[in-house]
Amino acid sequence: MEAGNLPIELWRVILAYLPLPDLGRCCQVCRAWRELVLSLDNTRWRQLCLCCPECRHPNWPSQPHLEPQSWREALKQHALATRTWTQNGPELQSSACLLFFRRRKDRKVWHVGPGCEFETLCSALSVAGPYDRVVLHPGVYEEQAEVMLKVPVELVGLGRLGEVALLVCIEQQCPTARLCNLVFMPPWFSTVVYKTSWGHIQLDNCNFEGAQLQVRGPGTCQARFCSFSQGSSAHLLCVVLSLLDSCEFSGSDTASVTVEGPPVSERNWACKHLMVLARTFPSSCKASVNDNSNNGNEHVNVEDWQRGTGVDAVCQVRERRRSQLGEDVTPLKMHLNWITKSPVTIMASPICLSPRKMALYHWPPPQIPFFLEAQILAASTLGCVLRRCLFREGKGGVHLSNYGQARLESNVFRGLNYAVRCIQNSTIVMLRNEVSECRASGVFLRLSAQGLIAENNIHSNGEAGLDIRKGANPTILCNKIHSGLRSGVVVLGNGKGSVRSNQIYNNKEAGVYILFSGNPVVSGNHIFQGQAAGIAINENGRGMITDNVIKENQWGGVDIRRGGDPILRNNFICYGYSDGVVVGERGRGLIEGNRVYCNKGCGVWVMSSSLPQLLGNFITHNCMYGLAVFCRKDPENIEARGDAREGQENLNEEGELFAWESDLDSEDERHSARRCISIALMENNCINYNGAVGLYVKSSEPLNVFANLINSNRSTGITVLQSSQLTRLVTNCILNNGHCGVNVEKDCRVELRGNGIYKNSGHGVTFSGSGQIVENDVVGNRGYGIHISGSADIKVLRNRVQPAQGCGIALLGPVKGVVHDNLLFQGHPGNKKTLLLMDPGNDSCVLRNNTVLRHNNSCTSTPPWILENPPPRPLASSPSGLSSSQYPSRLGISMTTRISATVESGCHSGSMFCSIL
Repeated sequence: MEAGNLPIELWRVILAYLPLPDLGRCCQVCRAWRELVLSLDNTRWRQLCLCCPECRHPNWPSQPHLEPQSWREALKQHALATRTWTQNGPELQSSACLLFFRRRKDRKVWHVGPGCEFETLCSALSVAGPYDRVVLHPGVYEEQAEVMLKVPVELVGLGRLGEVALLVCIEQQCPTARLCNLVFMPPWFSTVVYKTSWGHIQLDNCNFEGAQLQVRGPGTCQARFCSFSQGSSAHLLCVVLSLLDSCEFSGSDTASVTVEGPPVSERNWACKHLMVLARTFPSSCKASVNDNSNNGNEHVNVEDWQRGTGVDAVCQVRERRRSQLGEDVTPLKMHLNWITKSPVTIMASPICLSPRKMALYHWPPPQIPFFLEAQILAASTLGCVLRRCLFREGKGGVHLSNYGQARLESNVFRGLNYAVRCIQNSTIVMLRNEVSECRASGVFLRLSAQGLIAENNIHSNGEAGLDIRKGANPTILCNKIHSGLRSGVVVLGNGKGSVRSNQIYNNKEAGVYILFSGNPVVSGNHIFQGQAAGIAINENGRGMITDNVIKENQWGGVDIRRGGDPILRNNFICYGYSDGVVVGERGRGLIEGNRVYCNKGCGVWVMSSSLPQLLGNFITHNCMYGLAVFCRKDPENIEARGDAREGQENLNEEGELFAWESDLDSEDERHSARRCISIALMENNCINYNGAVGLYVKSSEPLNVFANLINSNRSTGITVLQSSQLTRLVTNCILNNGHCGVNVEKDCRVELRGNGIYKNSGHGVTFSGSGQIVENDVVGNRGYGIHISGSADIKVLRNRVQPAQGCGIALLGPVKGVVHDNLLFQGHPGNKKTLLLMDPGNDSCVLRNNTVLRHNNSCTSTPPWILENPPPRPLASSPSGLSSSQYPSRLGISMTTRISATVESGCHSGSMFCSIL
């Protein structure tokens, strides 16, 4: 019969009536017939798969609404499941008779039920031979004593699932067994319905109701399409390898799956078979995660997501470049499976960029060796493998303890108290799971737990998405952690870990919250749109926080308080609805090389009881102050920003209060990467284009401000409003600000030494406090050069002053002090004001050895003096719009020019060299 004699559509209608054996025979006729039979996938093959009473939907239980890639393949996998439980099993004995029984095609089938040859399960098992099939007809079978399986058998329920129920306790004492299409309920004397301590058990399409499955190593288990409900659970003790695939767990009273103890060294025959299955992830079952940005209605494949973000294109370019250089690209190919974000261009100099261009940030991908290490960990961790399972509406999902191991792939955890708890040196690998709507934390690790948590969608949980405590040290990689009712990631109680390349967003509290000596590495993450701080470090928390993008958070981008002492380096902290970085009461830390820009509050807000080090940061285009240091007793500022304790994480574990001891062993490590200081330090920062004062000081503690560039801020460059302790302003460049260069109010103690104060719209320096102004260049400011007033007590020594139009140095009021060895030069030929002005009645101030130079109209070729010896104090760029005759010829110097200045009064020991970058 030729297939071409009839239309294809008519052949499909005819073939739709054939049973499964006949379809198989038709596939063997020829290639045309085979293609014709395979084309029936969505019709006849689908019908055969769904009508099989022993076969559930291929995407059950988590995604039964989605069609599989092939119904025929799903039916094939079900057919193969009836054979795999025996195909690799060893012979019970060397007897040829047993070999014959095992291999023969007509193995015995025993029927159990009313009117059958056996009425009870025990009677059938007593006569069943190795590898026989025992078919149980619909009914309820109850045994009053424990049933022993001493030879391999297959127990199969007849009819639909639920029609055959067993109230038994079975102990397996044979190498292998298979149970299919059965409902297990506990007998009166035990909640354990099935247990094995050395054999392999295969469970297909079975239900456990209020019962427990117990497997002890070297025993193994493979469960497919099984349901554990009404408090049922699986308890795996010291298992080498077990596989739970497409199972449903609901209504558990404790954990649904408990994995306890280290894998035993002894292995049974099924381990090799299960190892192959554990490493095989069919393409039809690749994970898709719920994208909450689409209201949870669209399932986005991970590979499609990577293509959408440009990852593939970027990595292919890198691969071609490395191939051209003759390098091995294998590690890079392995890297492709893990990277979730592509890098974009890094800004060369944020000083010169607009806010919109600054939004083009660089997000460096983690290093390839790090990903290889993560892949090795994922491949080597087996123990219990859970794949495509659904955990819902119960107390717990998976619990690991006492060196247990488990690998979780593409599971769904929903509506539990917690999804995963990993404790006591256990190892967990979680890949492409969805964890949502847990009443407590989603994933909880403590007591030196470790593992890899990668490419998961963790969202909408009642507490933290991930909770890391008590020495736990996991790798958190490429996850989406969002929409939590509290924080995204919490690290506390000496918890560690590596949190890399995650998207953490829209959480009601901090995206990452570190406290009680938590010390993680937080690197390369995108932390955004949180309803509190992006990252909060409290209660002696630490951490290495590098290369993150922290933006659009409601509170500070980074909030450091109460002993928090992190290293905050090379992050982009931007577009926040409050301050960029907040260092609250008793906050510490090294804040270095960050870009803090376009925040609606201050760039950096520091409480004066804190001791941070701010080194080499770019603090630009913020709506309020660039850098603000406030007094801790100032109620207005505390109230305006709120106490960070409000609404913070409930740190108790299900109501239990833990005492967190300090980690004394890591004290050296804690301070090894930074200078030990007792005074807050701001050094080598660029503070420009901010909406108010560049540096605002209202402090009750000493402060060192060294070698910063403070320019083009809308208000004053530096304002010292309150300073009961000494504030040192040394070798800073203060340029082109909207009002004064430096403003010091009364009762403040301030030292200005070696600064370059150029072209500000008001006075260069206004001073009403006490202190000294030594060796500064105050040039080109629109008002007075140095304006001293009130009851100031001041030393003005060896400064070079050139006002644009006003006085050079003016001492107004009852000023006390010494003004000597200063050089004053007239800025504009039309400026007739006195360069050195003092109230006539002032006898408390001493003037001596000051040099006053007026502009000579007859000599226009060369100005009478230049900033030459010593060279100009720090200057970032040349003033524009003015001729060289109006300003010293060497006023403009390169930003990378190295400035040498001798610093007195104990600012630094000896001399200091700084480079404004």
